[in-house]
Amino acid sequence: MARRFGPELAMALVLIAAPFVLPHLGFSFDLLQRILDWGIIGLGFDLLFGATGLLSFGQAAFYGTGGFVSAYLLTAHIVGSVWLALAIGTVAAGLFGLLVGWLAVRRIGIYFTMITLAFGQMAFFLENSPLAGLTGGENGLPGVPVPSLAGHKLTAGEPLYWALAAIFLAGFVLARRILHSPFGTVLRAIKQNTARAGMTGHSVPAYKLAVFVIAALYAGLAGGLLGVLQSYMPPDAFMLDTSGQLVVQTVIGGVGTLIGPLVGATIWLWLRDNLQLIPHLGALWKLVLGLIFIALVVVLKRGIAGEVAFLVSRRSTRAAEQDVPEEGGEAAVMPVKAPALALGAPLVATGPDVPALRAIGVSKFYGGLHAVEGVSFDVRRGSIHAVIGPNGAGKSTLFKMLKDEIPPTAGEVLLFGNRITGLGPTRTAQLGIGKSNQLNQLFLDMTAEENLRIAALARARGTFRTDLWREASSLPEVERQVRAAIETVGLAHRAQVPAHVLPYGEKRRLEIGIALATGPNVLLLDEPLAGMSPAERVATRALVREIARTRTLVIVEHDMDAIFELAERITVLYEGRLLAEGTPEEIQRNQAVQDAYLGGMHEEGMQGEGVHA
Repeated sequence: MARRFGPELAMALVLIAAPFVLPHLGFSFDLLQRILDWGIIGLGFDLLFGATGLLSFGQAAFYGTGGFVSAYLLTAHIVGSVWLALAIGTVAAGLFGLLVGWLAVRRIGIYFTMITLAFGQMAFFLENSPLAGLTGGENGLPGVPVPSLAGHKLTAGEPLYWALAAIFLAGFVLARRILHSPFGTVLRAIKQNTARAGMTGHSVPAYKLAVFVIAALYAGLAGGLLGVLQSYMPPDAFMLDTSGQLVVQTVIGGVGTLIGPLVGATIWLWLRDNLQLIPHLGALWKLVLGLIFIALVVVLKRGIAGEVAFLVSRRSTRAAEQDVPEEGGEAAVMPVKAPALALGAPLVATGPDVPALRAIGVSKFYGGLHAVEGVSFDVRRGSIHAVIGPNGAGKSTLFKMLKDEIPPTAGEVLLFGNRITGLGPTRTAQLGIGKSNQLNQLFLDMTAEENLRIAALARARGTFRTDLWREASSLPEVERQVRAAIETVGLAHRAQVPAHVLPYGEKRRLEIGIALATGPNVLLLDEPLAGMSPAERVATRALVREIARTRTLVIVEHDMDAIFELAERITVLYEGRLLAEGTPEEIQRNQAVQDAYLGGMHEEGMQGEGVHA
């Protein structure tokens, strides 16, 4: 219990001690209240930026919306209860966030940031011009009343501090529960590897939109409290400087720590207030403040709270690193029979002759380049089907079209007789197609167990679910799936090791394990043996045979010995076209295949030159 709720208890003690300790260091109650207000908006922003990796420069729009809606309802005497006005203002900010987020999350990187910045600027313009009659324009809204509790007014100073402290603590508890919930676990996965999170079956846009709205709700509440704590709603709540200051404070305090924005606000606001009191410094206080910010960022790259968290966790990370063998070390022994996966994709009721996967005239053109052209083949259910061909034959492109990672220019793909082309990788994962990638796509800062949990959560919860309160590891069916997958790939002894620490061969098996944990009926393996040592190749062949006992496999691989040993049927591509198809024996005897692999030279011709195939 102490370990689980330790941060919450520590935060409560800090908030209780602050008004008794910090005034001796130059902190007034007004400054403490402003710090808590910035801390509240920072909680939501850190979920958005720190946990999910979405940098927004538009939080001032929601801060101002919540503040001015609450202030207007109170000063116009439309609502008599301060608490009700705060609730309405918070909801209004959330609805505005829903609109902005619906447009913004469709873009990534700098484009997402620019959209939020544009909406922030538009909100500032609306507040100062078209809506000036409601917001007071440049004058703001004075006369915002203070709330009452149990018949007592929470006046400025100590009474209002305790109310703000209680609200911040409640917001902190909620933010921590969100971060450690299945919902929050998916958010962290999106930050680390967005494409892989979508491939496992999570709707990335839906999760981004949800956390964007959550951040807007936090901002709206903080904006409403701003007007209450100073009996005046200032127009600068909508200014770009507000969003910029929030980013600065979060970076100083530590991104992704939740307490980072509060720590950053404490330092930033204290410096801003006290630097102005230094004699003869004058307007240079802004320059000094900027230099201090630069020094903090350069020296403490993770922020203050981030560096502390890193130092605390470094010992356990070093222990995990020491437990992992050097690259090319002894491969783990595959289990003889791993437990069955607890969750699997729903099986489609079809006739016995319907193939598990069927490609019909699939083509992919990039301008004049025909990467894949008119490829058709069937994959019999319960079989191991291989796709081979020389480099540049279009194998990986074909695999991406089978998973619908990229749309085909022509043709379609059927899964158990149902068209899946056009559904996208998230939906195809839910329908039962898993895929391991040619290049590892892992959640590197998460443990091996957490990597598999991301995939298992998608199978158990569908594309999107807002389960914000329960622990990520509290779903029994998910944990059974994780255990089955990690034992199948032989990584049970590495469960708590971060993925970036694992040697290459184990990373390859973890890559396969993620695809397996999605509970697929059809599993696509793109070069599962690439880059492995001979011992690791033997172990991975055994793994492939083990997986094939319960599902259909399609493999792309350059190791011909492995292909002829494992595959029941082989499709050969050459220059993007279907060259041949048949059993391993038929493919080995096929002269066209030999020509393709040997550069067009027949064995007899080579023998005449003294070269043997």
